[in-house]
Amino acid sequence: MRLIGFMAIALAMTIGSASCHSNSNAAQAAAADTAATAQTPQFSGDSALAFAKVQCDFGPRVPATEAHKQCAQWLTSTMGRLCDSAWVQHGDVTTFDGKHLQLSNIIGVVNPDAEQRILLMAHWDCRPWADNDPDPANHRKPVMGANDGASGVAVLLELARQMKAQRPNVGVDIVLVDAEDWGSSDDEDSWALGTQYWAAHPHYGDSKPMFGVVVDMVGASGAKFAREYFSMQYAQNFVEMVWNAASEAGFGTYFTNDSGGAVTDDHIAVNKVAGIPCLDIIDMRPDSPTGFYDGWHTTRDTFDRLDAGTLRAVGQTLTAIIYGY
Repeated sequence: MRLIGFMAIALAMTIGSASCHSNSNAAQAAAADTAATAQTPQFSGDSALAFAKVQCDFGPRVPATEAHKQCAQWLTSTMGRLCDSAWVQHGDVTTFDGKHLQLSNIIGVVNPDAEQRILLMAHWDCRPWADNDPDPANHRKPVMGANDGASGVAVLLELARQMKAQRPNVGVDIVLVDAEDWGSSDDEDSWALGTQYWAAHPHYGDSKPMFGVVVDMVGASGAKFAREYFSMQYAQNFVEMVWNAASEAGFGTYFTNDSGGAVTDDHIAVNKVAGIPCLDIIDMRPDSPTGFYDGWHTTRDTFDRLDAGTLRAVGQTLTAIIYGY
């Protein structure tokens, strides 16, 4: 993904004072436990962290590498074990630099017969080059993608594990998309190739999801999830729903009431091509030189920088949404 910029504009939205004013992790956890009902499972940040570690243990999951192939096999097997059905959507794409790739979008379905459906999406590939690394010697090295890739996938796998143990009423389509991060800052359409392919070849037939949520860079310590610009343009009502759920669960210090920047990410094609209102939960930091956390597109995006508490904040929020139907 790339950050287009932080918009200095007034968005037409009404934002309530939903922020949690406590900075104590213990207070947030207690609030989350209180908010959870007997019908709502408790999301395990530790389990999600373990799912992220398995991905990182393969090495950088750059398309057309052995690590990518092995991780695809593991993801497909895991999704098959946790979902009612799972399969791989293969597609041929050409990158901005002329490389031909066969991508692998890994799709899992929970409650396939449910009329009401939610789409959950994360990219599982890694950027081939750490071109934002402060050391130019690292610019041609691949990115491990612990936060930028593995964290979002880990949240969705843990959600799938929960749903297998305690089935929700709503249907859920989990799409792990490939070839998101092989893009150029000079070409907006060069990003999210897997999602562009999926949006042009959707898997759901007549059972179109009500809305979608993309989770991207959702595992770093100190993460802040502002209301991303395009999410507000295309899916404002669902943004409000998710951010309110986060506040009610005690995670308002993560999900802030700030207006975020405009990000070229997987949700763009879901909105524009698939026609599904889709929002992006993504860690944006306006005080950073890049607008993202400091490991973005560097060799520092490693497993040791992930935080179980951040993963839980995102996962428990989505749990509340799923089991609220």
